[in-house]
Amino acid sequence: MKYLIGVDLGTSATKTILMDQEGRIEASAVRSYPLYEPANGWAEQDPHDWRDAVMATIKEVVQKAGVPAEDVAGIGLSGQMHGLVMLDKDGQVLSRSIIWCDARAKKQEDEMFGIMPAEAWMEHTNNPPLAGWTAAKLLWVRENQPDLYAKCRHILLPKDYVRYELTGVFATDVSDASGMQMLDVRNRCWSREVLSRLQVDEELLPEVYESPDITGSLRPEIAAKLGLTACTAVAAGGSDNACAALGTGVVEEGQAFTTIGTSAVIYTHLDHYTQIPGGGLHMCCCAVPGCWHTMGGPQSAGLSVEWFKNGFCQDLEMQAEAEKRSFYDLMNDLAENVPVGSDKLIYLPFLMGERTPHLQADYRGAFLGLNTVHTKAHMLRAIMEGIVYCLTDCNELLKGQGVRVRTMRACGGGSKSPLWRQMMADLYECEVRTLCQEEGPAYGGAILAGTGTGVFSSVPDACARFIKEKDCTLPDAGKTKVYREYHRIYKRMYEALLDGYLELAKVD
Repeated sequence: MKYLIGVDLGTSATKTILMDQEGRIEASAVRSYPLYEPANGWAEQDPHDWRDAVMATIKEVVQKAGVPAEDVAGIGLSGQMHGLVMLDKDGQVLSRSIIWCDARAKKQEDEMFGIMPAEAWMEHTNNPPLAGWTAAKLLWVRENQPDLYAKCRHILLPKDYVRYELTGVFATDVSDASGMQMLDVRNRCWSREVLSRLQVDEELLPEVYESPDITGSLRPEIAAKLGLTACTAVAAGGSDNACAALGTGVVEEGQAFTTIGTSAVIYTHLDHYTQIPGGGLHMCCCAVPGCWHTMGGPQSAGLSVEWFKNGFCQDLEMQAEAEKRSFYDLMNDLAENVPVGSDKLIYLPFLMGERTPHLQADYRGAFLGLNTVHTKAHMLRAIMEGIVYCLTDCNELLKGQGVRVRTMRACGGGSKSPLWRQMMADLYECEVRTLCQEEGPAYGGAILAGTGTGVFSSVPDACARFIKEKDCTLPDAGKTKVYREYHRIYKRMYEALLDGYLELAKVD
């Protein structure tokens, strides 16, 4: 029996699983770490925390499962996208990583449009410049921390820094590299035109692989610490969303999933390269070799819930603890007793600015329509609805391009909420399905490791064998009708506030 390890390096924690060649999970482990916010709109993490969490969780699942070290064929890495990790000539971390939801590089985003017009960016990277993507962050460091930039010899994404610590290899994969703003997404390689315009040396960047490719094996000293052998292979892996697609079986045209975690994403698989006009949806290489995907959604999804919980819901947290329930179960119960539309309360889920579908880093969150009738329950439901309104905007862009989603699967923490799934079904106007076993990106990472080491014949074949649907939520025609009106007003409110937010961003 062969075994595989999947690692998901998330924003709040790393989750690692060990599964056998029949897709059964033998052990899992989780380690959390802090997020630093040194200024308004900034978000950083320490790469050493990621390394330590990955090492600890791999060691834990190996010990829990008690399988022979030589039978663990490979490790597949999944990770949060867009983060900037810079190493010096000795491979040492130069600073905390500026992560995906950081919005400080708006000035550099604007400058990138001066370097090349929007049409050229779409031609070369298939995505417009974004403050949250890696290239803009790199320009920010070069402009604001020139001494630090001068020491930089390697630029890596979060999971790829962990790969370096495990293997000593500088490598990335096409799905994660798609979010750096430096990859030619159509041809699945670094864009020399973009690098030339940005004045970034290609030598700073890792080699690019397809997601199932094997990039190296464990360093002997690392293997010994983990209870594995130096023959344990490490696959290229993929971005968190690309790996979540494998973990939910979304590997064919017409399939899609929605995940609600710290951020929220609606993800659609494409067998053929497609350019999305205006960049209203991200277009990236996916973890299935030779295929692509679109994705879009609010950066501050679960983050909005956490912000509200931590700032205003201490009483509800105490109630949940007294009742021996989770806060999120209590939140769902409270929100379910509020009518559709939250009694005319609308939440704009843009605490950290926005990427898709609005591409506006200076936007911020808001409750609109507040009235004396509104309670915490109303505000919690409005947050949930606001997140799905934004996801629906992304789905409507896809429909405008003639992409019809046959199957919508739900994953991530939000998928566990029947109320949230009903909101999705009502606004998407399609069935929303859950899975018998939902392990998300870590499971996708393990599938990539199995494909790369020959345990599985292909990524789609492995997904067809292991991923099975469970429950189905049907749209409610009456609720859909009400939500259409609220969604229309939501979009009008977004447009009405835009100029004000742009002015607010300029205030010193």
